[in-house]
Amino acid sequence: MSTIKMWFATKDMVISLAILLLVSVTPCSSAFWKTQNKVKTAVLLSPKFELRPGSVSNKYYYDIEFPRGHVALKGFTAEVVDEVGNPVPLHETYLHHWALFRYYESKSKLATHTNYDPHRVLHVSDSIQNSSLVLVRNSGICQGNSLGQYYGIGSETRGTNTDIPDPFGLEIGNPAEVPEGYEEKWLLNIHAIDTRGVEDKLGCTECRCDLYNVTVNEYGIPLSPSYEGGLNCCYDQTQCRLKKGFQGPKRTLYLRYTAKWIDWDEYVVPVKIYILDVTDTLKISDTSSSIDSSNHDCRVEYKVDPCNSESKKDNECVDVKRTRLPMQKGGYVVYGVAHQHSGGIGATLYGQDGRVICTSMSNYGSGDEAGNEAGYVVGMTTCYPKPGSVKIFDGEKLTLESNYSSTTRSHTGVMGLFYLLVAEQLPHEHYLTHSSPFFRNINNVFN
Repeated sequence: MSTIKMWFATKDMVISLAILLLVSVTPCSSAFWKTQNKVKTAVLLSPKFELRPGSVSNKYYYDIEFPRGHVALKGFTAEVVDEVGNPVPLHETYLHHWALFRYYESKSKLATHTNYDPHRVLHVSDSIQNSSLVLVRNSGICQGNSLGQYYGIGSETRGTNTDIPDPFGLEIGNPAEVPEGYEEKWLLNIHAIDTRGVEDKLGCTECRCDLYNVTVNEYGIPLSPSYEGGLNCCYDQTQCRLKKGFQGPKRTLYLRYTAKWIDWDEYVVPVKIYILDVTDTLKISDTSSSIDSSNHDCRVEYKVDPCNSESKKDNECVDVKRTRLPMQKGGYVVYGVAHQHSGGIGATLYGQDGRVICTSMSNYGSGDEAGNEAGYVVGMTTCYPKPGSVKIFDGEKLTLESNYSSTTRSHTGVMGLFYLLVAEQLPHEHYLTHSSPFFRNINNVFN
């Protein structure tokens, strides 16, 4: 028995000493534990967009300024500003969402594209032979193009931390991954609603169809009579109803975005992005072993009905929506955050055994200034688990729960998304597998 104990103790000690030796002999060993001294930051502006009182802009800007080369993203934030750079409060211009997408573009067709063309289509495909533009979506889990962004957030953008902790990073620009004849580029979608002088600010931000006088979607397809509000009613160039006689000037605005990154090296531990949607209607059983992504049906938004009089009397006016979703590939949770709209209380992601993986709560403002607007979701709390403390297992079925208040009125076009960064390896595992052959094989000494 003592011999067996000594065998394990010796093995662990050798591996620990190997890691320690690797740190001590590596010139850039500080990257093991801290990369902040190498972080680069760029503060950039989107192309301009213009809004009149009550109007909507929902534009897609291709080939935006963005870090180039083989790097690791460490954070991305954004906010709406005016022509002189002043932050614009949500009660004037409501930022419904912004989303950042990665794509490959054929070099041979670069000259044929304009900066903004709403009819350009990003295709998701294993084969790129017939596509000039190919979306490089995140790791899942929704179908097709749905929720394929790398980053995306809404009114809570100023008060939500998006930094990726050391030594983790989001790998981009790897030349080995870019198909021959293509270039990696970035697309920014900005959806903003000017609520100056409107009859119902909340109704306009929730895209209620009657306020926009809309009966067809942006492609001219009639909407269902039961569809009361959402993205299909506040598309680009629609107009929310103004108070009688209100007039106001046209404004020129920008999305000011800040990117943080470091140069990629073998000491950065890669993470994958997963975006879960509480509206996903995927049906799974406890015995199912594999799920095709095409079986997912992420609707992105849903409606919260007002509670009945009995619930109001008992102070139980909370709308709870849940869905169960399988994670075919698991890993260690590095970061988690939910996305909700006004009325949102918070969301929780549970493991198959009921354990809490992450809870993210909505924070509301209490003033008039940008970043603290009363009545608006101005931030979401985040989860930064200690590395290795929260693990999702391969094939595990997760439960996502999204809670909204329904005390006073219904809410249309709400969302219940959950954004996760997951590492398939812990730092010490990554370092051993990406270091010299001696250290990669040290674990085999006793095998």
